Order: sequence, then structure tokens, then C-alpha cells
Amino acid sequence: MVAQIIQPATLTTGEQMDRTEFLRRWEALPDLKSAELIEGVVYVPSPVSIDHGETDSTVIWWLRHYAAATPGCQVGNNTSWEMLGSMPQPDVHLRIRPESGGQSAVGEKFPIGAPELAVEICLTSTEVDFGPKLRLYQRAGVREYVTVERFPRRIVWRVLRGNDYYALEPDADNVFRSETFPGLWLDQDAFWRNDAARMLATLEAGLATPEHAEFASRLRR
Repeated sequence: MVAQIIQPATLTTGEQMDRTEFLRRWEALPDLKSAELIEGVVYVPSPVSIDHGETDSTVIWWLRHYAAATPGCQVGNNTSWEMLGSMPQPDVHLRIRPESGGQSAVGEKFPIGAPELAVEICLTSTEVDFGPKLRLYQRAGVREYVTVERFPRRIVWRVLRGNDYYALEPDADNVFRSETFPGLWLDQDAFWRNDAARMLATLEAGLATPEHAEFASRLRR
């Protein structure tokens, strides 16, 4: 009798599979920290660089401050989402909890559906972030999709209107103002200078607006 040889589970960029097989293999790879399934194709990213990590931390800090002042909002990072048969892992997300009227739900292990806002730090992943991932987020209903590029320095803030994304332009003061999350303001000059005090002051100004107060009241109800 010939013994059966069981091949070890792997996940390799470019492989095609469904979400059930993707999750089965990932569960068998406890040392794998990051992988995505986008429209049936596996993507295993490169190790995270210091540029990516520092930018990621700044975005998380900014969004956590907003969420702390806005009931019913929750921030997460590097979380896998069950999304239209895919399994993306956005760098950072901001969502409205379902009990506050949000569009996503939480399954046994993973959030289901789409966050209201997703942020991707684009260094080596631009081909994915601007291609299949953008199309997936658009179809799934991610209402605002922000990409942050370090080389060159550029922030693109997309807003979903109907079935298409449109670029949200900063105002004359070079501040982005979210449409989905009133009061979520980003001073991009301060962001690129790593000026935390000015970033926070700009966000606090947004949080002090009547629009944010009305939004927070609506979420509480």
C-alpha cells in the first residue's frame, strides 16, 4: 500500500479559488498574517515597510479620535471582510455599527458586507488598490475609499455616488471633508508634514460643527 502524501497548504499571489478554499488554507497557515482574496484571485502582500507602518499608524490615530467622539462608529485595521465572495483586508476601516444604522454586520469571526470608509496605504500595492480592489469596493458599496500614496505624495478621496466613485476635492484650505462622516476633516498639508497638533486641531474643528452634532444625535437614536 502506498502512503498518501498530503501537500502542505499554501497561498500564493495569482492563485484562483473561492472564499471557502481561501479560508481553509489560511486556517492551516497560522504564521501567515496577511492575505487577500479579490474577485477570486489571491494576493499575498510584501512585508510591511517602515513608510507603510508609520502612515498606517497616523491614519488609525486620526480615525480613532473621530470614532471616540462619534457614537456608533468603530475603527479597525488589517481586518478581513466577507465581501461579495471576496476577502479583502483593508489597511484601515471606519464603519457605523449595525445597531446605529450601519451597512455592515458581524459574523462569527469576520465583519460581513462593507465598511462605510476604507483606507489603503499604497506603496507596492498600487496595481491591486487601483484595480481589482477599487472595483470590489465600488460594487460592494464602500461609500468612501481613500488611497494614500507616499511616492509621489498624493491622497485620493473617492465618494460613491450611484454606482461610481468620484474624487472628493479638498476645500480652499486644502482640507478634505467627508460626506459620509460629518466632521471627519483631514488637513492634508499637516498630514504630510506629520504635524499631529494641526491635524488634531482641524479634526476638532470638524467635530465642533452643527453637522457633526446632528450626525452624532442621529446615531444615538
